[in-house]
Amino acid sequence: MDPFREAIIDHYNHPRRKGSLEDADVHYHDANPFCGDEVTIQLRIADDMVVDAAFDGRGCAISQASASMIMEEIVGMPVAELKQWGKEDVLDLLGIEIGPVRLKCALLPLKALKAGLYGLTDWPD
Repeated sequence: MDPFREAIIDHYNHPRRKGSLEDADVHYHDANPFCGDEVTIQLRIADDMVVDAAFDGRGCAISQASASMIMEEIVGMPVAELKQWGKEDVLDLLGIEIGPVRLKCALLPLKALKAGLYGLTDWPD
């Protein structure tokens, strides 16, 4: 099996940073009404950096693995850098080609992350 596919299955079966954070600075929930995928992103921010991150949700392997991989990757990152993240950053983490039907699944956690970050005030763009 492709190592990237194995990583996706591993993140789906054993998600990293799944749960909730007390006193989160960012809390954002989003869902894809067409397939039922849901994700809630929570972040703690200090000195313009992500110091802790968690997600909760349910859905297909792609959406949940994407959330797990993103949460694992972003701890320690500056908020300004995260605001620049896009589709390619998520696809690079997943490491496989995602068809148009599954693309919304893969990008749902990014959409929630960015909506939560842009909901904050006084952060540089």
